[in-house]
Amino acid sequence: MGYEIQRTIDAVWRMESARLIAGLARMVRDVGLAEELAQDALVVALEQWPQTGLPENPGAWLMATAKRRALDQLRRRKMLDRKHAELGREREAVELAVPDLDDALDNDIGDDLLRLIFTACHPILSTEARAALTLRLLGGLTTDEIARAFLVAEPTVAQRIVRAKRTLSEEKIAIEVPRGPELAERLSSVLEVIYLIFNEGYTATAGDDWMRPTLCDEALRLGRVLAELEPNEPEVHALVALMEIQASRTRARVGANGEPVLLLDQNRALWDQLLIRRGLAALQRCEQSGRPRGPYTLQAAIAACHARARKASETDWSRIAWLYSELARINPSPVVELNRAVAVSMAEGPAAGLEIVDQLASEPLLKNYHLLPSVRGDLLQKIGRVDEAREEFERAATLTRNERERALLMSRAMTCHVQGQS
Repeated sequence: MGYEIQRTIDAVWRMESARLIAGLARMVRDVGLAEELAQDALVVALEQWPQTGLPENPGAWLMATAKRRALDQLRRRKMLDRKHAELGREREAVELAVPDLDDALDNDIGDDLLRLIFTACHPILSTEARAALTLRLLGGLTTDEIARAFLVAEPTVAQRIVRAKRTLSEEKIAIEVPRGPELAERLSSVLEVIYLIFNEGYTATAGDDWMRPTLCDEALRLGRVLAELEPNEPEVHALVALMEIQASRTRARVGANGEPVLLLDQNRALWDQLLIRRGLAALQRCEQSGRPRGPYTLQAAIAACHARARKASETDWSRIAWLYSELARINPSPVVELNRAVAVSMAEGPAAGLEIVDQLASEPLLKNYHLLPSVRGDLLQKIGRVDEAREEFERAATLTRNERERALLMSRAMTCHVQGQS
């Protein structure tokens, strides 16, 4: 298979797999089977497209292929149910329980993706399993990418996904958006998963591209739908605000050759002002709710500090450091503390930030987290300890799986080497 056609198929799969699985799950009422059917369609595409060429609408082709297989599954299931009904003289009840197959293919019964994400976040699953399964089904992420997002071992994530799909199937969990108290129960996990999907698009954990905008767009779409579904829930609007503001930087985050452009180096004239206005409006809405600030409200407030600064030098780093302190208080995490260290270094100087970072050196969750040595290298470089900084950048480069990020880190290591020679 040619390299270009392989890349094209991979790209199509990334864009279409979530919708494919969501639509199939609604039809066959089993997320594990839906994923298998979608994968079957992908296998057929891998076999046929190199010979026949790419279809005019690859996503529709995959859906049609998967639906044919799903239809076969439904027909076999219906036939089996009929036989059971005849034996038990319950044919009428079975006919009522099994929908018309043509209707099952095309009936508009709402947002399949949203139904799938709430199903994947069912309380019957552990929090970790909910997030991993949703990232797998809706984000199209590999188990390796999910493992890096959670900073855990890949086999652990693989086990969570397999067990989650089995549990949903065995318990016959409906593919639906819950209502009332059950909706509130699942909301926190859903918000976490949507933001993880967004983050994977915003900074890809692996591969040749710095960003995967399709994932950002999908997370934003899901967030906006949730905001309409739960208009009185501040944290939903806060997450939307956070994603809108971060997404506003998309054009400025990648250079002409696809290289990463860090926040302080970005051309802010390229920031999308419409997304910023939408984000600030959503933030204002949740801040006026009168309820205590949650983790997404605080993160959106941090993003707003950057959005309001016309130049990097005008950023209110003292307020950002305080907001991170508040975030650490209500949602303690070594990653939050690492971000606070960066803000403190900008507000009070690199030595103050380095003191916080050094306290995180023995944190188990950050052992293989590439941003820890990356941040430490940056702070060491700023205070003139360039040889140590070079070592940190080189270590960070060995830990990242993103080729663009690795090149950036090695470039910074080389800069430190040159500085050390002069």
